[in-house]
Amino acid sequence: MSTGAETTTSTAGWYELARRAAAGGEGGAEGASRRQLLCFAVDGAPYAVAVESVREIVRIRPITPIPRVARDVRGVISLRGEIIQVIDLRLRLGLPPCEITKATRIVVVHVDDGRVAGLLVDGVQEVLRISEDAIGPAATGDAQGVVASLCARGGQFVSLLDLERALDLTNA
Repeated sequence: MSTGAETTTSTAGWYELARRAAAGGEGGAEGASRRQLLCFAVDGAPYAVAVESVREIVRIRPITPIPRVARDVRGVISLRGEIIQVIDLRLRLGLPPCEITKATRIVVVHVDDGRVAGLLVDGVQEVLRISEDAIGPAATGDAQGVVASLCARGGQFVSLLDLERALDLTNA
């Protein structure tokens, strides 16, 4: 008999939570602590960057090699008249170079100091909406400290990149 009362209370509780969230009240705090991440594959593993750091995703196009640059830099592309440096994320992570396929994409990202670069990835997967609670610290010993944190998603972990370090080729 108490099951019906609990259901009514539970339904009323959910209704109140939804009402406060819609009104921007304290129930909306959960929505504010959610992040959107662009998830992409590198060597079969999922990686992600914050959506607000992504300027655009472009199909692969001819990359002009540049002599005497860091090994991670594949070269440059022209994107509507702007020269964009392309970093092979596989090489940056200490993996074999990226093989170009139909799924290969260049994720054009920007960081706070104004730098813009393209990250060469095996393929773009999806945009994830995750709560801040699902994000934890990265494992120690990753390549150049490029992975800032991890988030649990289903039965796997997604590595969140630290773009400042990913774009810093002085330590490459």
